[in-house]
Parts: sequence; C-alpha cells; structure tokens
Amino acid sequence: MRPFHRLRPDRASLRWKIAGLAAATACLVAAAVGVLMHLWTARDIRERAEAQATNSVYVAMDTYRRTGTLTDGAELDPAGLPAALRHPADGNRHSAYDGHVDGNVGPTFWGAQRIGGPGSPVLAVQVNMSSELYDLRRRDVTMAVASLVALAAAVPLAVYGAGLLGRRLRRVSETAVRISAGDLDARTGHTKSRDEVADIAATVDLMADSLGRRLRTERQFTADVAHELRTPVGGLLAAADLLPPGETEDLLRARVRDLRGLVEDLLEISRLDAGAEQPVRALVPLGAVVSEAVTRTGPDTEVTVADAPGEEAAQTVETDPRRLERIVSNLVVNAHRHGGTPVQVTVEGRTVVVRDHGPGFPPALLRDGPRRFHTGATERGSGHGLGLTIALGQARLLGAELRLDNAPDGGAVATLRLPARPSGSGGTAASG
Repeated sequence: MRPFHRLRPDRASLRWKIAGLAAATACLVAAAVGVLMHLWTARDIRERAEAQATNSVYVAMDTYRRTGTLTDGAELDPAGLPAALRHPADGNRHSAYDGHVDGNVGPTFWGAQRIGGPGSPVLAVQVNMSSELYDLRRRDVTMAVASLVALAAAVPLAVYGAGLLGRRLRRVSETAVRISAGDLDARTGHTKSRDEVADIAATVDLMADSLGRRLRTERQFTADVAHELRTPVGGLLAAADLLPPGETEDLLRARVRDLRGLVEDLLEISRLDAGAEQPVRALVPLGAVVSEAVTRTGPDTEVTVADAPGEEAAQTVETDPRRLERIVSNLVVNAHRHGGTPVQVTVEGRTVVVRDHGPGFPPALLRDGPRRFHTGATERGSGHGLGLTIALGQARLLGAELRLDNAPDGGAVATLRLPARPSGSGGTAASG
C-alpha cells in the first residue's frame, strides 16, 4: 500500500499564512491611520493659517484706519499677492492659498481687503505655513517609524500564536492520518481550549472511537463465524471421504476443500486481528524460500533471482519462513486468479516483486487498501478477497512493507520489502 507522508511545515502552512495576514493587516492599518492623520493635520494647518490670515487683516485694517500705519507683516499691494486677491470684487476680507515655494518660504495663506473704494490699494497679510508643514513631515516620519516598530513586534507574536494553532491542527491532522493508516488507538487527547480546533479534535477522537467499536465488532464476528464453521466443515470433509468414488464425490470434495480453506483464512485473519500471532525468525535464503513457495502454488510462474549489487549476503534474510511463504503464495495465487499471464516473480536483495499482466489493481484497492470479502472489480474475477488481506497482515507482522501498484504498461505489481536483519541477531527467535 502507498505510505502516508508526514506533514511538514513549509511556507504555505497555516502558520505563515496567518503571520502574513497579520503583517498585511498591520501594514494596512498603519497606512490608513498615517494617511488619515496626514490629511486631517494638513487640513487643520490650512484652516488655522486661513483664520490667522483673516484675523491679521482685520487687526491691520483697524490699525491702519485709526493711525494710518501698517502693523508688522501687513503690506499694501504686495508683489506676491495672488491675482484673486489683487482685484477683489468688494471691500470685504478675502483669503487665498498660495502653494508656491520660494527658498525658505513655503506654502502660505494670504488675507486681503481693499482699504477704500474701487481702485484703492489692497491691504494684505501673508501667513507662512513652512514650520507647521515641517512639523507635519516630522510627524509623518515618526508615524512611519512607529508603524515599522509595531509591525516588527507584531509579526513575531503573530508567528508564535499561529504556530501554537498550527501545532494543534497538525496534531489533529497527524492523528487522522494514523487512524486512516489503521491505528485506531490514536487520539488527539483532551485539551483545555474551547475553540473550533478543540471541537475538531474531539470529533476526530469520537470518529476513532466509533470506527474502533465497529472494527472490533467485525473482527469478533469474523472470529466467531470461523470457529463455529470449523467443526461442521471438518465433519463435511470426513463425510465426503465416505462417499463412493465418482464425479459427484470429486466435485463435493473440491467444494468442501474450498470451504475449509475459507474457514482457515478467516481463522488466520482473526488471529492476526487479535495480535495472537508471533513470528519465529530464522536466517533463510530468500531466493530458495520464494522459489519453493511459488512451486507449491501449482500454476506456472516465472521466478527470477537476481543479486543486489553491492549488498553483502543479500539473499540471506532473517524472517519467519512459513509466513514469508504464505505471503508469496497468496500474492502469486491472487495474480493467477485475478490477473493475467504471464505471472513473474523477481527476487532482488530483500525485495520480492510479483507481477501479472492482467487489468491491474482497481483504483479503490490502491486508494483504500485490501478489504476482506471485497475483490474490487469484476474484471479481476471472483473471490472472497482475503488473500491480500492476509498477505498484508503477515507482512506487517514481519515488519515488512507490502506495496501494491499498477505497472505503466498494464498489470498489477505487488512489491514486498523485507527489513534488514537486526545487528547481532541470528538463529531462531522466541515465539509467543
């Protein structure tokens, strides 16, 4: 079966997405606040300058009419007076903005009023806004620096907070992956939080509990059925031996043998489910064990034993030969029964490959793994679907990896990889 890959944090993980979102939000907020503050302050500066210019014209006009002198800053028809104020339509006070910059003189606001009737001079006062605008630029720089400092402080906090959330979600995801791989004892555990992640974790644990109960019920049912059928099937086989020779007796014997094989398969699966099986390991020649197992299956099968380059004693492995033969024979029988000829078995190093040239494994089997009493597709023939299930269980018991694939040019491929022999071990291991 295809192995599950452990989730690895990367730049596309939730942690970095939340941190990026926090940084983008902080930048937008800082930019919005900075722009609004700049616009509000600039408008306030212009309004205060306009009010100052208007008030200064009022004071200067009052002084000029009483004393005939001009106050500081007041002029009559100054050269820089804007055209809108040079020829006012009436004798009221008027103001105008002048954005012209000349040396140290920046944008200004003018206030003006004609001192008499039409054609009389215009008294004007100029209010320079250079100092206020300089202060505005300093505030803008201060705001930008403060925003950068706040952003530098906020991003690590966002990364840390997102990391906590990401680790919780990753733990839930890894638990779900373990459950999908068959570890129904995996749980996320109780958390003190009362948020959406805690709800997801509780839901995953509840799902695992439900799946565990259903699987235990199914396994118990399988074991009960197998044990209940064993005695009557044995009686049927003994009764068949008492029948007189003939075509009916041969047909009945064959059916009873098939039924006994099914019962034995069910018993073997029940023992594997219960964890009652223990391997008896020994150092054995892998090529010879595989060849003998293939020969016992009966149908013609091509066996190729190749040396793995650069691997010392590649053909000798420490394993349980009886269980290894069971795995190989099940794979070969499955290839002949559901696949197409020629069926080829290749041994190289610690790897055994069984390939047929039929329609290949169904997509559902490659996706979900073998299921008992389910053959996957009608084009692969009929059967009770226990052969691959037993092979997978025995491989797991031996610590081996059994991978099911389809060849690019057609046909099913089953690859069995035996583990390396433990250092310092040899001979026969104790059996339980």
